[in-house]
Amino acid sequence: MASPVPSSNKSELLQNLKNWLLAGSHSAKDHPDKNDEPSHKHSDKHSWWQVMCLTGVDYFSTLGYQPGIAALAAGALSPIATLILLLLTLFGALPIYRKVAAISPHGEGSLAMLEHLLTWWQGKLLVLCLLGFVATDFIITITLSAADATAHIVENPLVPAFFHGQVVPITLVLIALLGAIFLKGFREAIGLAVILVAIYLLLNLVTVSVGLHEIFIHPEAIANWQKAVFANNQNPLMLLGISLLVFPKLALGLSGFETGVAVMPLVNGYGEDTEEKPKGRIKNTHKLLTSAAWIMSFFLLTSSIVTTLLIPAAEFEAGGKANGRALAFLTHQFFGDILGTIYDLSTISILWFAGASAMAGLLNIVPRYLPRYGMAPNWTLVVRPLVLVYTAIAFIVTLIFQANVEAQGGAYATGVLVLMSSAAFAVTLASHKQRKRTEVILFGIITFIFIYTTIANIVERPDGIKIAAIFIGIIVVTSLVSRVWRSTELRADHIEMDELAQSFIETTADHTVRIIAHRPNRGDEQEYRQKEQDTRQEHHLPVDDPLIFLEIKVSDPSEFAGTIYIQGHQVGKHRILRSRGAAVPNTIAAILFEIRERTQKLPHAYFGWAEGNPLQYLMRFILFGEGDIAIVTREVLRTAEKDPKRRPGIHVGG
Repeated sequence: MASPVPSSNKSELLQNLKNWLLAGSHSAKDHPDKNDEPSHKHSDKHSWWQVMCLTGVDYFSTLGYQPGIAALAAGALSPIATLILLLLTLFGALPIYRKVAAISPHGEGSLAMLEHLLTWWQGKLLVLCLLGFVATDFIITITLSAADATAHIVENPLVPAFFHGQVVPITLVLIALLGAIFLKGFREAIGLAVILVAIYLLLNLVTVSVGLHEIFIHPEAIANWQKAVFANNQNPLMLLGISLLVFPKLALGLSGFETGVAVMPLVNGYGEDTEEKPKGRIKNTHKLLTSAAWIMSFFLLTSSIVTTLLIPAAEFEAGGKANGRALAFLTHQFFGDILGTIYDLSTISILWFAGASAMAGLLNIVPRYLPRYGMAPNWTLVVRPLVLVYTAIAFIVTLIFQANVEAQGGAYATGVLVLMSSAAFAVTLASHKQRKRTEVILFGIITFIFIYTTIANIVERPDGIKIAAIFIGIIVVTSLVSRVWRSTELRADHIEMDELAQSFIETTADHTVRIIAHRPNRGDEQEYRQKEQDTRQEHHLPVDDPLIFLEIKVSDPSEFAGTIYIQGHQVGKHRILRSRGAAVPNTIAAILFEIRERTQKLPHAYFGWAEGNPLQYLMRFILFGEGDIAIVTREVLRTAEKDPKRRPGIHVGG
């Protein structure tokens, strides 16, 4: 029997594991700033075209399946429906996200814009719901792309038959490899993305060009297509109307914009950029979004034309050789199986790596919100643990859907369209606040189109909203549990005092610093005099011991932590410290610790007993930052300071 591992070795192994998880990972705490932007050192910034390739592995990889989806959804009308899609891309999604990038240049995206529209818990719940759609979009991007890459592997004519029954294991291996890339670091992910995108776009350009040449030298293909288009309806307006109705099924071709703004912190700017005004980063992100939109629009339209005109309709159906791989089918037809296999390898690689942009988006966007709300542990600010969590979730989703591309398509489209609709809505409201009437009208029309497209997609494929609802439910429940679990943390990033407040503390430092927790009413001298008399009597305090009043107002109880500013005030002879915070007990505890550090003495705080139902006070504390102040303050102090001899004193009377 093997001997057990010594406890000292176990501890060393655990410490090494912890060090590995934290090593090489960026954290929002590394470079704190008022924008709460996860840190990316200057060496971690990249050219806009490099970051475009990172987001483009998702966006451009849809060429692997988009032409086939368009042909199945619209039939001979596929090129017309695709033309509508690219018009929406260039004149709808692109202007929307250019404005999002300008308003929210630190990667928060449209979520931050909508968060500011609603205060308190309404804004937080809205963000949590939208994060559910973000998770739906990005996680399904990882699993769907890996599943489609697997489909290209098993359908290649040169692949051994053994692989045909191993769809799920192959997909899981691809997802694991993707996670391993991100455990290594962002630089490796971006370098690989540039290579994959360059090769893939070049091969697609060759295939599309040969396809267009085939159509040119065989004009009967155009005649056959026209015959198919007008077979059931001769009215051009009616055909346009039908194309408008079916184009929402092509919505996967809109993916990539939300990721493009989510990874903005990776985009290099100008040397004179500041965090408040990163003009260079914004301008380069505009280049990123514009270039990606025009490149994709070109390939979407041309690929739709060549696949629709050159591939028999039956081949697009389930079991057909072009099902889910229309351009790959043409490449094999044009160049044979050897060169076709090279194309397949490129398609497999970019589909596999399409999850990289989604992973990058998740790693940038989620830590901006949940830890700041107290709705996730602090380790979620670190990359490697997050990569492991997202990879595990992708494994679960893959097992649930058995790596079926079609089954995940509805959820993917739903996530994409909801985020684009929310971005359009946020931009419309921003233009309204800026009193730009023309922009309001234009963005309002685009918002309506996106909402229509979203509703049409949900009606057509309701499974997407069901999957999104599961993600939303999990995020909301786990977030609220985390918020309750962390409610007794100190919740103060930094404490600042004005000169008068500092003088109150310094002049009292020769004595024991005694703090009276007070909720002001009239705020006149008589009120403070009466409160001081009552406190001295209840706690048997000597008349010559100086007392300082402490008054805390709740700012936004839905926030979790922040900087505490303390102002000194004087009413008659009474000295008062006033501050604001998300929760009264936690703010008081943080101030008591600050006084301890400044005076090197333990301060004492005096409270009155709260009357009422303890459960009611508990809910008031969690939701509104108040409640039974004395008891919770003492618990916050106990949680933050394990040594009882170093804890500020808490006294309750009355």
